[in-house]
Amino acid sequence: MGWYERLGQWSDAHRFGVDLALTLVCATVLVPASIAVDTVGYDRGWAGLWAVLVLAPLPWRRVRPVASSVAVYSVALAHLLAGFVTIFPADVAVLVALYSVTVYGPRWAHRTAIVSSLVGALALGGALGVETGDLGSAAAVVFFATTLGGTTFLAVWAFGLVRRSRRETIAALVGRAERLEVERDQQAQIATAAERARIAREMHDIVAHSLSVVIAQADGGRYAAATDPAAAERALTTVAETGRAALADMRRLLGVLRAEEPRGAGAGPSAGPPLPGAPTTVPAALARAPQPDTADLDTLVVQVRQSGLRVSLVRVGTPRTLPPGAGLTVYRVCQEALTNVLKHAGPDPAVTVVVRWGARTLELDVDDDGRGAAASADVDRPAGFGLLGMRERAALFGGTVSVGPRPGGGFRVRLDLPLPPSARPSVPPPPPGPSTTTGPDAAASGTTSATGPPGPGDARTDRTP
Repeated sequence: MGWYERLGQWSDAHRFGVDLALTLVCATVLVPASIAVDTVGYDRGWAGLWAVLVLAPLPWRRVRPVASSVAVYSVALAHLLAGFVTIFPADVAVLVALYSVTVYGPRWAHRTAIVSSLVGALALGGALGVETGDLGSAAAVVFFATTLGGTTFLAVWAFGLVRRSRRETIAALVGRAERLEVERDQQAQIATAAERARIAREMHDIVAHSLSVVIAQADGGRYAAATDPAAAERALTTVAETGRAALADMRRLLGVLRAEEPRGAGAGPSAGPPLPGAPTTVPAALARAPQPDTADLDTLVVQVRQSGLRVSLVRVGTPRTLPPGAGLTVYRVCQEALTNVLKHAGPDPAVTVVVRWGARTLELDVDDDGRGAAASADVDRPAGFGLLGMRERAALFGGTVSVGPRPGGGFRVRLDLPLPPSARPSVPPPPPGPSTTTGPDAAASGTTSATGPPGPGDARTDRTP
């Protein structure tokens, strides 16, 4: 910003004081010059008085542009009607008032001002023509005075319009910049809140599921240690694998929040010595594994099954490739539902996970025969965020999650997720073959009878022995 822009900003911030000082400076020159004008038949003191009166409203020309211009115009018309036809040097205040009301006043005010100025130029020309006494000379004087005065007023008005347009453009740009700053801050706050919610959902799913499996295995291993050391060893192996997988997930999730390079394994004063025979780092393939999706439901079921839960996985329809976010949503909803079964369903529940691929929707049902209604109040307690996280994940892709007790006992979690157009089949999938058991019977029996390999539309059932 140059000195001229800074001076303009300072002048706008101190309008009345600047205009008052300029008016006083101009008055010291214009009032004596008006008195010195040779006005035949009139006292020079009156000329000085009219000069002071016409200059007096100018300090308010930017603070109160309409009132100031009305006062200047009124004084100029009054001294014209009073017989002071000669243009005083102080009458330049009329041009200043016209410019000020054009730049700083409303639209109707500067339009009224230019019309009044043109009428005043015509009245001044007529008054000067009457003083000549000669009809021919009077016409020439009227034409010359009116043309000169009108041209001067139009030029000042045009210059004021240019200045007004520039001010309006600058004001519009400043207002737009301020709105953009506000919107930027709001978007940053919204993005921060959304990212916090996403990280909270991911952390909840990772920690809650992994700790539930770890607790179940630890309890089972503790009870089996005295009678079956092999079972206790398997439980500890599952605990180690689950903790290692959860650690890798947390590192992938929190790694995006760090700008510096990760330190080497065991680096730093807080890293203790590794346990004998225990791996010191997370496997590289596990640390670089992509986010899970619907294809990893088998791995999830196997992991939960190793914790002692009887879980069956049933797939109906033709699987399609989903976008990473949608596939992760299905996986996390299933993970959270199985975690709630581990925590709330009671001893030895049977769980069925059904994935139905439709033409336009994907349905995921996680049913168990545990405590059901007795567990619902515990699951929906205000301190828990599992169900809230499931609903938020589904809502991001236009889906819904419904939870509640089953009519025959137990609990059910259902996810209805619309398939994106890229994942929808071009033709409807073929109906299941006659040798395949699907639907509730397949889910209940846990068996699939087939004489050959299943077709693309057949249901594939994975059950525990």
